[in-house]
Amino acid sequence: MDFFLAHPQILMERVEEISKRIGEVSERLISADKLLTWAEFQTIETDAHPDPLHDGNFSKAFPDFPNRYRRSVMKDCIGKARGYLTTLRTWQRAGKKKGKPGVPTAANHPTLYAGTYALELDTLDLRKSFVRLKVYTGSQWIWVHYPTRYNRYFELRRAEEGWVQESPKLILGKQTAGIHFLQSKTITATKIVESKRDPDLVTIAVDLNVKQLAVITVRQHGTIIQTRFVSDHGLDQHRYRHLKRVAKKQWQSGKAVKGGRSNQHLWAHVRRQNLDSVHKTARAIVDVCEQYPGCVLVFERLRKIKASGGSKARRLNRKQANQLKGKINQLAKEKAYASGVVSVEVNPHGTSQYCSRCGAKGMRFSLLAGQRITGKGGKLFCCSSCHYECQADFNASVNMHHSFFREFHWQPRPGRHMSKHVKVVGLLLDQQGRDSDSMLSRSSPVSLACWNVAESLTG
Repeated sequence: MDFFLAHPQILMERVEEISKRIGEVSERLISADKLLTWAEFQTIETDAHPDPLHDGNFSKAFPDFPNRYRRSVMKDCIGKARGYLTTLRTWQRAGKKKGKPGVPTAANHPTLYAGTYALELDTLDLRKSFVRLKVYTGSQWIWVHYPTRYNRYFELRRAEEGWVQESPKLILGKQTAGIHFLQSKTITATKIVESKRDPDLVTIAVDLNVKQLAVITVRQHGTIIQTRFVSDHGLDQHRYRHLKRVAKKQWQSGKAVKGGRSNQHLWAHVRRQNLDSVHKTARAIVDVCEQYPGCVLVFERLRKIKASGGSKARRLNRKQANQLKGKINQLAKEKAYASGVVSVEVNPHGTSQYCSRCGAKGMRFSLLAGQRITGKGGKLFCCSSCHYECQADFNASVNMHHSFFREFHWQPRPGRHMSKHVKVVGLLLDQQGRDSDSMLSRSSPVSLACWNVAESLTG
């Protein structure tokens, strides 16, 4: 890692490359394979290159190290060093004084290239199977057999059509070890710009929330043709009770010991619940997408939400809920892309505040004992202009379709005067051949007439 960080200009070098698949020439970062070749030339002692760099002599520091393990380590360091340099450059451009990215550390999850492991998956016995790994005993590298076990789901995933098996990765835990077999698949999908030209395009918008984890609406030809609500099935309340127990135990135990961990079983239970709900919600979203081949999946552009007010347990609960949105977004995109569905993020401005039918600003409310309780977190939405009422998350999901097609027609508050900028826009529209008397202003229709020879507005 020190060697790569000492040569940042080579890591971030941009070169012209020809795509093997489509033959296009594009400028991109130098490939990891070329960097690996350059790094081996600089750090490995060979007959053709007997004098590597003195400070980075890999052969001298680690004699008899298997070349496949060495390349695995180098590939890992290349990715980490590039990510660190990119994050550091972003932090420096932002001008921040705090939050400087830390230098990446080593990982204990090596990639097992051919020659470092042996496992025959085609003739694998569920009860009697062994993997052969090349390990270091402290003095030499030897082959060792380790017993393995796996379930039927592994075989089902491995047998899926279209997936190619990549080099596995050895994941080492505190008391366990596992081999993760990566799979890759070539996906062909239409770009968003080209999809928008299709008059029969189907868009699927997903609004993520706390109680309703996902509200899915399907639109085609300007009409909502399908809606699906994915509930949390009491996850929010269940998580809230657990976090309340955590807060109570921390209050009873007093100040926590520095470096210690408390309530590990409760936190692990909450994480398992969150992950299970995330996978089920993402699967529900992809199931809808698979019904409409060639559709576009639309999400809101997520922002960082800072918790404020409320008790400690409530703040932690909402923090967990916000993290759940990001995980659902990430997993749904990955699962959808594996099915050939492209996803896009849109600007969430106005999706929860304005009516999806007429565009007027409405309000959110909840029904309590037959009375309307207005508030920001209301479950229902009503429009004071067209008197449209619906579920608030459903209204936001429909507005996401408008945002994707740029169909926003929000009407601002009445009584605002038309600004000078609006007049200039009106002038440009009139010069393009549109009727100035029929244009809508921010407050009320304004008649634009009396143009002079210089085509400027006189009255």
